[in-house]
Amino acid sequence: MAAGTLNVVDRPELRNKCYVFKDRLHAGKLLGGELQPHIQENAVLLALPAGGVPVGYEVAKQLGLTLDLAIVRKIQIPWNTEAGFGAVAWDGSVVLNEALVKQLALTPRQIEESVSLAKLIVSERVRKFRGDRSFPNMRGRAVALVDDGLASGYTMLAAIDSVRKGGPQKLVVAVPTGSTGAVQLVSSRADLVICLNIRSGPIFAVADAYERWYDLTDEEVSQYLKAQT
Repeated sequence: MAAGTLNVVDRPELRNKCYVFKDRLHAGKLLGGELQPHIQENAVLLALPAGGVPVGYEVAKQLGLTLDLAIVRKIQIPWNTEAGFGAVAWDGSVVLNEALVKQLALTPRQIEESVSLAKLIVSERVRKFRGDRSFPNMRGRAVALVDDGLASGYTMLAAIDSVRKGGPQKLVVAVPTGSTGAVQLVSSRADLVICLNIRSGPIFAVADAYERWYDLTDEEVSQYLKAQT
């Protein structure tokens, strides 16, 4: 357990260390072993694309689950599209980092335009990856949300809020790496957070947990989904 947080599980020997995983597949194998005791056989496994998909693929293989997607998108800061001030989920749920919105002095119009753009991108990705497939029934079941890491935690919060509407019996967030602040934020909404490598400090990058890191293409995401069928 991470010190001071009862619903967070980590690996103490990996705390504040960088480059602890070879790649996302290696991280998924380790994560699957940690997740197994906490979910049932009929659990729903949802990965956040793109980076969470190879992690989720390995978890699904280990636990005998079907990999599905939780499609979310950060709401981009207008003048810095690499950064975000919240996130939008597949059902239209919006989560804002209110403190950052205030700090950036974003106008209502800027917020509305950025949220609309994020919703449009999410809709396009839902069509691309899910097509007309219905979302899995989550009522009364354990749901595991998997990503390759938690930086700010807001994209995961949007996924959590959407999943909660489906009435799951238990909601577990499972990630290989995360910042201390993001893990604490997410643990306030999830029943359990499994984060193998928790790192503190003023600067955090998910990529620093991996020896091999790159941005996945949509084609690679599709290949992982096809490979399990």
